[in-house]
Amino acid sequence: MSARILDGKALAADLRAETAAAVAAMKAGSGVVPGLGVVLAGDNPASRSYVTAKEKACAAAGLYSREIHLSARASREEILAAVRTLNADNAVDGILVQLPLPDSSIEREVIEAIDPAKDVDGFHPVNVGRMVLGLPAFIPCTPNGVMEILRRSGVPLSGAGVVVIGRSPIVGRPLSILLSQKGVDATVTLCHTRTKDLGRFTLEADIVVVAAGRPNTLTADMVRPGTVVIDVGMNRVPDVSKPAGYRLVGDVDFAAVAAKAAAITPVPGGVGPMTIAMLLRNTVEAARRRRLCAP
Repeated sequence: MSARILDGKALAADLRAETAAAVAAMKAGSGVVPGLGVVLAGDNPASRSYVTAKEKACAAAGLYSREIHLSARASREEILAAVRTLNADNAVDGILVQLPLPDSSIEREVIEAIDPAKDVDGFHPVNVGRMVLGLPAFIPCTPNGVMEILRRSGVPLSGAGVVVIGRSPIVGRPLSILLSQKGVDATVTLCHTRTKDLGRFTLEADIVVVAAGRPNTLTADMVRPGTVVIDVGMNRVPDVSKPAGYRLVGDVDFAAVAAKAAAITPVPGGVGPMTIAMLLRNTVEAARRRRLCAP
């Protein structure tokens, strides 16, 4: 058996094209240009790279973007003031605070300062609560991207047994809620670092989603033939053959698991590209709700 590759890069390109068309229609019909505001504190190279990629994606889709860049020494009040500035800017429909902040202890306070109507990352407690209740809400971009991959790839979810490995509030926990909601109807088992005999659960799963942040969390002996595997992980491992001195791998032993799985996402090129695509879509939806009064 050789697994079907679930090409997140191609799916994300389709989503971005759909978003660009929606933006063009919004501009033509009402003159509204959806806008994304970004707060970046410090000069972390990975954070800078992520923000630049998001701003380029905005430009390609026809969105407006505004960045507030603060120094790594920015105080709590300066960061909160930047959020308040974007809350008050009517040209900004969505707000993204790039994490991690230099002082991680204030991250929750900063996220809670974002106007929930502009919380396109879906991390504000108001949006989290609405998601749990099955009400309209902004869904965190990575789990929403996983759901979109599964839907667009035609993976049956109703009645499927799904194991989610990882319980972070950014990926694993919201994904487990989305999968179990009425209308999706998967049966979900949420595993984590304290789970005893992880393979006992994954061997019974129709779908395994791995978001553990550790290479080789899922190996071939832990999946049965025909399983669908979604790898959310992104890890750097040393590789002297690469110019950067490392290569990117996921949380899955890709080659071995792909020999047994029915379908699998690669790393890179799987879930990662979907995250930015979902952020753009959330921003357009925020503009529609805020400025066109759409339900």
